[in-house]
Amino acid sequence: MEKNINATLDLGKSLKDFEAQVTKLLELTNVTEWDGQVFKEREQKIRDAAIILAGQCIALFLYNLSQSQEALDTAITQTQGWWCPETQRHGLRKRQILTVGNVLVTLMLPYVVTRTEKDSKNKSESQGFYPFLKWLGMSEGLTPLVWSTVAQYGAISGSFEAACTFLIGWGINISLRRIERLTYNFGKIGINLRQSKILNRKSGNLPSGDVLKGQRVVIAADGGRTKIRINKKGRKKAKTNCHGFTGVWVEPKLLTIYVVDEQGKKVNNSDIPITNDGTYNGYKAFLEILEMHLVSLGISQAKQVLLIADGAEWIWIHIPPLLKRLGCPSETYQLFDFYHVTEHLQTFADAAFSDDKERKDWFKKARKTLKKGNAWSLMKQMDEFILHATGERCKRVLSSIGYCWRSRKSAGVRQYSRI
Repeated sequence: MEKNINATLDLGKSLKDFEAQVTKLLELTNVTEWDGQVFKEREQKIRDAAIILAGQCIALFLYNLSQSQEALDTAITQTQGWWCPETQRHGLRKRQILTVGNVLVTLMLPYVVTRTEKDSKNKSESQGFYPFLKWLGMSEGLTPLVWSTVAQYGAISGSFEAACTFLIGWGINISLRRIERLTYNFGKIGINLRQSKILNRKSGNLPSGDVLKGQRVVIAADGGRTKIRINKKGRKKAKTNCHGFTGVWVEPKLLTIYVVDEQGKKVNNSDIPITNDGTYNGYKAFLEILEMHLVSLGISQAKQVLLIADGAEWIWIHIPPLLKRLGCPSETYQLFDFYHVTEHLQTFADAAFSDDKERKDWFKKARKTLKKGNAWSLMKQMDEFILHATGERCKRVLSSIGYCWRSRKSAGVRQYSRI
């Protein structure tokens, strides 16, 4: 797709250009020579043309908004938090904004400057911004949809090079360095917003929402395992001009909050989105994040609440009291994750049986017993193996049984359940 297409700011012309381009692509010529590859190329060109048309429409929409005095006045009002006594209007400046399809629109916008005195040499230093762009979240020179798409692919892709390839396919052609910067900046904004909500919750100023009103809510908590880089101290290496790093394994604590319908299927739409979050900063920071989300979503107005987790003691010690303190409904349940239990059942079977067929048969029967909710009978059966196990095998058997008993005691549940 062509890079940096200037906005026409003329809907009629954009539509005519699109029609002329697509009309040729819809012609059925030399059909006998076609194959899947030829059709794919036509398909790609039609999609590219549609994306460019979308970019032209967005550019026109943004330009018209920038010409509205009401919008400009609203921008000034909404950005007062970034103004200070030294902030002054500094006339109009040009600014280009990138939309989808690599369409660039040039806007003439009010600009404000804050001049401060530098302590060392008593020289003035200026910092400025465009109120209109800050109001709409476009200070980075991209529309919100483009920026969020860049951040999405930058976060989920295996590398920024892979993200660049995906983005080009969606009509966003920017450099690797910019993709990296935008991804990290987007993450910083999210973390700052989250921290602001946490502080508001601590001070009692966080409003309670109603997203979960009358809903069947599932709260899933778990720990993970990731490797992070810690930069080494000292001078940079001559060849790479980098300090180097050490890889360290850490456990992120993660949460998911979602709603299920009467059939137990997840609900995921614009009105009731799935909430995912987490932290590397330990269980106390995790609990603050969880509390903030539950209050913001309105957990006290939910119809039913189900807490699902593995056997980690910190979960069952701290989260149930938190739910009670937040006023969760009387129909609040706690269930131990079925698949975490089956992992330990497999470990138990490996230790208890030396014969492969016996091990597989026992594991299949144990899973069925667990699914039916007969956890007590299964665990009594497992206890009998302790009498016949010795040495290292005995330790592994005891470890698996101990995990299951601890999980039941921590969760205080009557039976295990699947997510």
